[in-house]
Amino acid sequence: MTDGSDAAVPADLGPLDIRGVMAALPHRYPMLLIDRVVSMVPNTSIHAVKAVSINEAFFQGHFPGRPIMPGVLIIEAIAQAAGILAVESLGLRGSGKLVYFMGIEGAKFRAPIEPGCLVDFHIEITQIRGAVCKFSGKAMVNGKLAAEAQCVAMVADPPKD
Repeated sequence: MTDGSDAAVPADLGPLDIRGVMAALPHRYPMLLIDRVVSMVPNTSIHAVKAVSINEAFFQGHFPGRPIMPGVLIIEAIAQAAGILAVESLGLRGSGKLVYFMGIEGAKFRAPIEPGCLVDFHIEITQIRGAVCKFSGKAMVNGKLAAEAQCVAMVADPPKD
């Protein structure tokens, strides 16, 4: 997108494998819900993926006989993808800063996410104001909308020991 100025447009960042994801996020198994970043345009958007496996711990109880990824975990995955985008956009990788989830609006669930699905998370930054970022996110399976939400996050120092 251009506004006619000569300002440099941020370059797309290539894929991040699981090591790159783990460098951007503090989450670890079983709470790390992003497997890979396909593409990212800092200050704009990210496309991340999760391969949903029957081996996920939550499928033991949600639901026996009809395994479905819990909606709160779909929202958490949207927030994690947004967190990666925030960390990379603000140049915070390796800084020790954390991205704290502050709020959610407009969460809607359109279709169940089941074992064997490859979930594509498409997140866009809608606003950055100081340490607070707003995002709009979608979870897609086979090109169809499974869930969507807008979220707000804040960049802050980790708690002191």
